[in-house]
Amino acid sequence: MRFRELRVAGAMLVETDVLGDERGPFCRAWCADEFQRAGLPAGLSQASISGNIRRGTLRGMHYRPVADDEYKLVRCIRGSVHDVVLDLRPHSPTFLAWDGVTLSAANRTALCIPPGCAHGFLTLEDDTDLLYMMSVPFRPGAERGVRWNDPAFGIVWPSTPEVIATRDASYADYAAAPPSP
Repeated sequence: MRFRELRVAGAMLVETDVLGDERGPFCRAWCADEFQRAGLPAGLSQASISGNIRRGTLRGMHYRPVADDEYKLVRCIRGSVHDVVLDLRPHSPTFLAWDGVTLSAANRTALCIPPGCAHGFLTLEDDTDLLYMMSVPFRPGAERGVRWNDPAFGIVWPSTPEVIATRDASYADYAAAPPSP
């Protein structure tokens, strides 16, 4: 595995080494020792799969308070997405910076999202699935969000969403109600 730092402090793109033979490709999706050496959490609490039927589906921008200390590792296991991490940590050197990467089943990369950062994605294909691996258990009521198209962030998306949940589309402007860290 190779860990490449992104523009957002603490966010990493995780590239896998793909081996293969006549049966097809094989790669390691997770290794506690390698993650620990890269300064990332070596333990996971749960994993979830997000299924997305249509191209142009946007989910996000979701986060948990920095005090929850939740790291997420997000990997696309079918299809492809434009995946975005946004720094909402007021004391971070990259506060309000964002970065976007393409995650796909074909490129087998993953995005590690540090605590206090928001995450969202836009599907680039129909029938796209993402695997989420989290360092802490789900806590009802802890998830928060900021609007995907809030001008305060200037996130550039590859296209306008065609499917978006009412909740994700209706978060308040950041300037009017900055999220709590």
